Parts: sequence; structure tokens; C-alpha cells
Amino acid sequence: MPDQSFLSWPFFEDRHRELAARLDAWCAANLPVDHGDVDAACRGLVARLGKGGWLQPTGAGEGERLDVRTLCLIRETLARHDALADFSFAMQGLGMGAVTLFGSDEQRRWLDRTRVGAAISAFALTEPGAGSDVAHTATTARAEGGEWVIDGEKTYISNGGIADVYVLFARTGEGPGAKGLSAFLMPGDAAGLSVVDRIEVMAPHPLAHLKMEGVRLPEAARIGGPGAGFKIAMSVLDVFRSTVGAAALGFARRAMDEALARAVKVRAGGGALADYQMVQGHLADMAVRIDAAALLVYRAAWTKDAGAQRVTREAAMAKLYATEAAQQVIDMAVQLHGGDGVRHGFAVEALYRDIRALRIYEGASDVQRVVIARAVLGER
Repeated sequence: MPDQSFLSWPFFEDRHRELAARLDAWCAANLPVDHGDVDAACRGLVARLGKGGWLQPTGAGEGERLDVRTLCLIRETLARHDALADFSFAMQGLGMGAVTLFGSDEQRRWLDRTRVGAAISAFALTEPGAGSDVAHTATTARAEGGEWVIDGEKTYISNGGIADVYVLFARTGEGPGAKGLSAFLMPGDAAGLSVVDRIEVMAPHPLAHLKMEGVRLPEAARIGGPGAGFKIAMSVLDVFRSTVGAAALGFARRAMDEALARAVKVRAGGGALADYQMVQGHLADMAVRIDAAALLVYRAAWTKDAGAQRVTREAAMAKLYATEAAQQVIDMAVQLHGGDGVRHGFAVEALYRDIRALRIYEGASDVQRVVIARAVLGER
């Protein structure tokens, strides 16, 4: 059983503690799932999470606000049980984040479907020539006959190929660089949208390279105002970066549990591994990193929920530290497992693959360092 003492911290309310307990019980009964067919597994997980009511927090209805602490608690708990379940939950929120924060009443109707698991969403930002540097987005959207015509490519798009709806970012030319981007709502079955390639990665999940050739969208498909795409993208990431740290925290807690069980169970030199001071030192380092990550993650989430307009600095710190610390915790857990640590079928081997991408997506660790440094310099 993972450490639950953090739930008594003042960041949380009773409703958060009750939710964490209910979700943990649900996960124990429903996860993990078979990952053999990743597309089918994700479709099934979205449907199952929707049926259980767990997708409701991924969007906010009229007069509601996203509860970032709830999002983080759900991601941490799901990640501890099944990385693919965490992915499926996270993408429903990230994919519809722009609609929740900036969408029109008509666009928000998609939330009625994504929040019950009836539709799968995706966030189409990254391009072959513009990953971390969003300002160099090359995909274009031009106005023609009361419609938008989209041309370009997107890559490393999570849920690419299985999504029912994409939030797509394209250049509309209101200004140079970041000033000339807009966000659009694009159905997954739009004519002219194709999957160039399905991308296989070390921790499998639906991932694709997409191409748009003359995709026509209605004028009302644009989310927010003209040229507001960069602001929308950054606002969405401002909310959801903290949740990436929470997922990393869930992976780290699972690794800690596995390491503790191993240290107590395995005998060496006439005693348990846990009797050796060097092993105890590793366990202590793991515990410190986990608590420090949790403090940063839930500090950022609480700050946003308390009404802060932006939490760019706090969210960047949470994502940077939690993902880097989780990598270190999991590496130590692998080491304590010896040969079994790199053997298929052992939880720590899967965690070692699962954690690596979190240090890249939604702003790589080095990008977060730049964000933090600029914030600190700006405060001076």
C-alpha cells in the first residue's frame, strides 16, 4: 500500500481525500488492462473510465472550473496502477483543454461526449519542424468561402488515428511567429485528414504522424479569437503540466512500493536486503524525492485552484522536478531488483520505460528550466 500521508496536507479538502480512496478501490478492481492491442485498450479504458464517472473532471461545464488538484490526484492514482489508464484519462483533459477554457457554446458540446467516454480527444500541436518551438508552427489555415482550409503536418500526436476530435494549431498570419497562430476544432473523420505513420515508442500508446491536405472546417471551428492560438496552447499547458508531474509521482510511488517489497523479501548474506545500510540509503533517497515532488505538484495545483491567473513558474517546477525525480527513483528500484529489474513481466521494468517520455512531452525538461529561469529573472 503506497504512502497516503500526503492526503492530510493542507492542499487538500475532504472531497479530494474521499475521491482518492474511491478511485484507488476502482483501480484495484479494474486495472491493469491487457496492453496487447494498444488502440483497443485505450478505447476500452476511455469507455470504462467514462462509465465510472472518472472523466467528468477532464472538462468543465458552464460556470464550472477545472479542479487541478482533482486532475493531479486522478493521474497519480491511475499511473500507480496502469500507465495506459493514466494516458487515456490525461488525453481527454489535454485534448479538450482549449475547449474548456476558450470554447464557444457550440464547441463545448464535445465535452458532453468526451466527459462520459463517448468520444476520444487529441491535442495536435507538435510538428516535424516545430516541437518545443511552437512559434515556428508551419501548418496553415486560410479563410476561403466562409470556411477554413487546413494544410500541413503534425507528428507525435497522442491518440492520433483513434481520436474522434482534435484541437489543432495552425498559422493564420495575424502576425509573425507566435502572434500568427489560431486553434481549431477538427473532427477525426474530416476529409483530407490522413495518418502518414503510426509511431512505435518504448512505452506503447496510440501515437501518429498526421497530414492535412485541404481539410475544410466551418468558420465556427476556430477556438477563441484570431491569432490567439499561442495563448490558448500555453494556457492549456499551464494547467496540465502539473498533472504530468502527478503521473510521474504515481510511477515513483509504485516503484517505491516494489523496492520496499523486494528489500524486505529478498535474502542476501544471511539477512534481508533491507538490513543493509546502502539499501536503506537508496530507500531514503527515494522517499525524499517522492515527498519533494509531491509538494511541488500539489503546490502548483493548489495555487491554480486558489484562483491564480497563471501558474507557469509553479507548473514548470512541478513537471521538471517530479519527472526527473521519478526517473531517479525508478532507476534505483531497478537496481535493487538486480537482473529482475530489466526483465519483462516485472513492474519496475515497465516503469523504467513508462517514465522516460514524461521528461519530453508537454515541454521537455530543458524547456522547463528556461521557463523557470525567465520567471525568476522577471521577478528581479
